[in-house]
Amino acid sequence: MVDPTEPVVLADQAVIDGLDHWRTLPIAQQPPWPSADALSAASAELATLPPLVFAGEVDLLKTRLASAARGEAFLLQGGDCAETFAAATANQIRDRVKTILQMAVVLTYGASMPVIKMGRMAGQFAKPRSSEVETRGDITLPAYRGDIVNGYDFTEASRASDPSRLIRGYHTASSTLNLIRAFTQGGFADLRHVHSWNQGFARNPANVRYEHLAREIDRAVKFMMACGADFEALKRTEFYISHEALLMDYERPLTRIDSRTGTPYDTSAHFLWVGERTRQLDGAHLDFLSRVRNPIGVKLGPGAKASDALALIDKLDPDREPGRLTFITRMGATKIRDVLPELISGVAASESTPLWVCDPMHGNGLTTPNGYKTRRFDDVVGEVKGFFEVHRELGTHPGGIHIELTGDDVTECLGGSEQIDEASLSTRYESLCDPRLNHMQSLELAFLIAEELSSRQ
Repeated sequence: MVDPTEPVVLADQAVIDGLDHWRTLPIAQQPPWPSADALSAASAELATLPPLVFAGEVDLLKTRLASAARGEAFLLQGGDCAETFAAATANQIRDRVKTILQMAVVLTYGASMPVIKMGRMAGQFAKPRSSEVETRGDITLPAYRGDIVNGYDFTEASRASDPSRLIRGYHTASSTLNLIRAFTQGGFADLRHVHSWNQGFARNPANVRYEHLAREIDRAVKFMMACGADFEALKRTEFYISHEALLMDYERPLTRIDSRTGTPYDTSAHFLWVGERTRQLDGAHLDFLSRVRNPIGVKLGPGAKASDALALIDKLDPDREPGRLTFITRMGATKIRDVLPELISGVAASESTPLWVCDPMHGNGLTTPNGYKTRRFDDVVGEVKGFFEVHRELGTHPGGIHIELTGDDVTECLGGSEQIDEASLSTRYESLCDPRLNHMQSLELAFLIAEELSSRQ
């Protein structure tokens, strides 16, 4: 929070003007809003609403990410492919938070390393699309772009872009963040209650393994309490929110000037990233993100070159600020060992120290004969292992993992110890966009990553 005794620093007019320079540049993946007046009204209303996050929180996250880039911490970033308004219930938010907390405990205890917990939550409502339209039979309608733009139902009325959804997105994000803060600051995240985080989940091998770990932690905590240790710090945990900065008509109105420094922060989230489809150097997205103080992530696919990474560094991190820039690689299990070394080696020659994070989801998609978009858990694991192998060979730091997950026991990704096959995908396939790891698969992956991290100690 801002100290009321500190003097207010006014922003330079050039800073404010610069925040709108993106409007003069080419821009990708924006919906065809039907009414300029309705869009203007929604943006104006967003600009009057309170910030979702605060500058001090954003700055603290940046210091945490800088430590991860130095190999002193690890980033765990996870959540829905695309949040929906309907799924913003207390139970579903709680279970997503619990899954991330459980994964973080596995990583922290197994690797003896601080874990930065970040959700793809409280704002991940928009999705880029490979096609502007969707055709079913002889009917063609606009593509579903996420609940913050239009509806999923395949009707003309549902698929029409609606600027009022921007306002609903803000309020849904606000209520989600309010509940996240209550869970993580109000005692729910107390490490002395790690057993309770498994309640409500189905019994399976990953949960059994977690409960064994929880008993070990419980014994360690009781020993330290008997020795007189103060566990006040274990009652709460830091938890940050993030989303893809896709809709400029949402991001710009929620950007505010910090009264301490006169610099702009996008207060829609602590951390924002730009995807493969919108990271054009001369485009609107990168121009806007280059002007806000938030830590920024950039997705890099198998076609990325070292020259691309260096150009992104110059654009987004010209001052070479630790914690400012994160590269999120999404290569695919069969390509990561071939493509990633050149990127890391090329960047190492610069003065920048970006955080390297693995997204093992987006490069491993496939569609089954019965029409389900899915991923093989073995491919996800294969890309993670390749990510660690490359860093081990180069002597650099594997800084984090970026995954699409849910706290529910869905059947969206093939494999894992539950041995989900193509026939069982239809049992509980609930995602409206891309397939997510379920609770059990997420825990399985956490144990694997902990083993990789511990081997580096």
